[in-house]
Amino acid sequence: MAEVELGGRLVDGQSRCEHYRTELDVVAIRFACCTPFWACHLCHAACADHPAVVWPADDRGAHAVVCGVCRSTLSVTDYVDADGCPSCGAAFNPGCRLHHHLYFA
Repeated sequence: MAEVELGGRLVDGQSRCEHYRTELDVVAIRFACCTPFWACHLCHAACADHPAVVWPADDRGAHAVVCGVCRSTLSVTDYVDADGCPSCGAAFNPGCRLHHHLYFA
């Protein structure tokens, strides 16, 4: 697996955290304001020393998402259209779509 910096209140090595830890919660997302891939928006709010900045609509090519299973990164565009990781096939939690507005404009 590639090395990526994960942030948050992690409970395992696949990017699950104390807030979201189902079998399908294997995505971490980087905000536009900082380097780590955060397990979730609540982890960023609890652990970062600054407010979150969402990715602007004109930056959908940014590789802002990492699969916690294989550590492949996805662009914002690829992630919002995906049901799972295109590299390893790990399924992503469909409920995460409800939070896209917290990460992406």
